[in-house]
Amino acid sequence: MELDHLVVGAATLEEGVAWCERVLGVTPGPGGKHALMGTHNRLLNISAPNHPRCYLEIIAIDPEAPPPGRARWFDLDQPALQQRLREAGPGLIHWVARVPNLDAALAQWRGEGVDAGEPVTASRGALSWRIALREDGRRLRREALPVMIEWGDAHPTDAMPASGVELLSFEARDGLQARLQTARGELVLELIG
Repeated sequence: MELDHLVVGAATLEEGVAWCERVLGVTPGPGGKHALMGTHNRLLNISAPNHPRCYLEIIAIDPEAPPPGRARWFDLDQPALQQRLREAGPGLIHWVARVPNLDAALAQWRGEGVDAGEPVTASRGALSWRIALREDGRRLRREALPVMIEWGDAHPTDAMPASGVELLSFEARDGLQARLQTARGELVLELIG
């Protein structure tokens, strides 16, 4: 299991883009829509030698999407997180780990008493993936456990240009902390809400 991407939540995608430009000094690249979840995103390559194929995802509820008929991922439907994002702005809300075999990883966690959800298959353009989703959409708080993802043949960073932002270090022990190198110097992102 290795870090695949950091998830930055925002009340609106426009606020997330503005946060990225203000805090990281760059405009995120394009992303897309998640019809299954009623969300949309923008992406930023933050790969580095010690964290290859790694990106930052800025995600928000898509106001143009119909209600998904299920809880959205990353606690995005939770009133407390929605209020936090509205009042304090975008911030780091979770992380996603890449695994070679999602079924095996989920079985191992179930054996340890952790309900990380069920595998769901999704795709967009040339990308296809399987991701573990809990019915309640909740983040796993125990030891800041990630959402797990298994990618198909392509990974989003394969088509992303370098952004000028690199992930220097990442910790997920008592909380999440990511240290980034930006054009404006080093920056630390910590878990919010």
